[in-house]
Parts: sequence; C-alpha cells; structure tokens
Amino acid sequence: MLLRFFVLNLIILSSILCYSQIGGNNVYEFLNLPNSARAASLGGNNISLNDNDLNFVYHNPSLLDSTMNNHLVLNYVNYFSDINYGYVAYAHHLKKYGTVAAGLHHINYGKFIEADETGVISGNFYASDYALNLYWSKPLDSAFTFGAELKPIYSKYESYTSWGLALDAGITYHSVKRKIAVAFVINNLGRQMKPYRPDNREPLPFEMQLGISKKIKHAPLRISLLLHNLETYNLRYVNTNEVTQNTDPISGDSITEKKFNIISDNLLRHTILGVEFLPFKNFFINFGYNYQRRKELQVSTRTALVGMSWGIGVKISKFNFSYGRASYHLAGASNHFSITTNISDFYKKKTVEN
Repeated sequence: MLLRFFVLNLIILSSILCYSQIGGNNVYEFLNLPNSARAASLGGNNISLNDNDLNFVYHNPSLLDSTMNNHLVLNYVNYFSDINYGYVAYAHHLKKYGTVAAGLHHINYGKFIEADETGVISGNFYASDYALNLYWSKPLDSAFTFGAELKPIYSKYESYTSWGLALDAGITYHSVKRKIAVAFVINNLGRQMKPYRPDNREPLPFEMQLGISKKIKHAPLRISLLLHNLETYNLRYVNTNEVTQNTDPISGDSITEKKFNIISDNLLRHTILGVEFLPFKNFFINFGYNYQRRKELQVSTRTALVGMSWGIGVKISKFNFSYGRASYHLAGASNHFSITTNISDFYKKKTVEN
C-alpha cells in the first residue's frame, strides 16, 4: 500500500515538471503542460501569437477568431519516463455568436506494477488525466477580442479518481498595421469538485499572464515575451543542499547575496522569451528560453541547454507540420509533434467557367 501511494505521488510530481518549484501545491498541474510543437519551441507558453494557429487558443482563448473556421489540430508529445500525451481540437465560426472550438487533452502516465509494502506484487495499474476544452470568443471591436474557456477535468490514478472544473479568460489587442499583439490571460480559475481522498480538496493551478508579440519591420523575425505567474511575486527557490558560488567552500556558510541580484533573478523567473525566424511564408524556425526552468532544473556543474527550446515547421499541400524540442534537464528533453489543417480546403467548390 505504501509503495502504491509513493508511485502515485511520483506521477503527480512528473506532471508538474514544467513549472517545477512553484508546483506541488495544486491539483491538475498537467493543465500547464505545452501540447503543441510551436508553443513548446517558444519556451513552453505563448499567449500573444496571433497568426491563425488554433494551437495557441489552448493558452489564450481570446486568440480564437473567424479565420480558424473548420481548422483541425492534432498533437502528440513524447514526454519523460514513458509518459505520453496528446491534444486534438476543432474550431467553427458562428456569424451571430462568435467563434467556438472544442478540444481534448489527454495524458497517459503508463502502466505500473502494483505491490504492497512488503513488495508482494498483486498486479498492474494505470494512471491518466483528461481535460475537455470548450472555447468561445468574440471581437469587442476592430482591435480587441475577448475569449473564455471551460475545462471539465477528470483524473484517475489506480483506484483514486477526481474531477473538477476550470475557467480561463483572456483579452487580446491586435494591430495589423503595427504588427503587434498584447494579451492578458487568467488561467485555471475553478474548483476540484471531487477530491482523490475525502476531505482533501486541493486548489487548482491559478495563474495570471501578460504577453506581447511583435513582428520586426523589414525583417523575417517575430519576438514574443511572456510574463507568467503575475499573482506570485517570489518564484525563487534555494536548494540548501547544493554548494554554489554563494556558499563558502571552506566553512560552508552562506555568502550574503546582493539585493539587486535577488530582485533581478526573481523578475527574470517570470519571463519566457520566444523568437520566430520566418524566411518564407510556409516555413519557420523557432527558439525559446525559459529562465525559470533553467534556474530550477539545471545542474550547476553542467548547465548545457537546460531551459532552451527550438522547433521547425513547414506547410506541405493542405497540412502544416511542426516539431518542437524542449530541454528540461540533462536527463532528457520532450519531443512535440503537431499537424494542423483547414478542413474547408478539402471541399472548396471549384469555379466553373461558362
């Protein structure tokens, strides 16, 4: 029984790897995992990239608009330790009521050996999380769009089950002339309706975000900056077991860190930087840098590419293919695969000349 409980806790911890030290206090942390190749390649999140990609609606429902009518997306992610997850979504425009979309996010943690505290194996068990994504958005005027998302959530770890409801809301300003988009999003406002264990209801991973994307004039570059976890100022985490430059190598005593370094480090942990290189209309290369991920998951003696990500995308015929890779730790990286298409392209009526 103790072994089973320990394994279940490992499952929960693995699902919050993306947000590391600020995780662990909330339930359904899998909602924060990036499921598309482009989002993963831009640092793990982007709420202001307004370029007709239905995948980004997952991060900001106000990015949904009429240009995404009949768009379909399929995503697959090869995560860590045989963990796999996927996402599928479809959008439809309603002339009088705005644009709606529906998606399904599923993460499978795999098969586990079930054993008691003495090590006697009694069988196997599975663990998985599900979230149904219901989107709606409507323009407020020519520049501003408001969007909302309702997420019914279901989770099952062996015999432990839970379900809850979450709400996202966002507003986006977009200027075609200035080639700039600014967005503000509130994520995961809701409640765990049924806890895994009686009388142990846990909070959802509530978060506020602000993002901006700017296409550089006369250059094939688009830069995005995301400020996340605005509701929590202090994101710093100090590992007291790790010897760093702030520790005296002889006495082991802590060396007082400068206040400026503390403030700047904390502010940078709120940022995610993404850069897109767009040399052609149907081709892109992405790069991302997640400062918080790097600071929390790096090995001090060998930082390598931890916190960095990259991706590539190309349009072939009626399909957009993209791949993203994000480095979390020296132990490995996540691989993201996305396919998007416009179903309308398959049944457009051909004009017949008389």
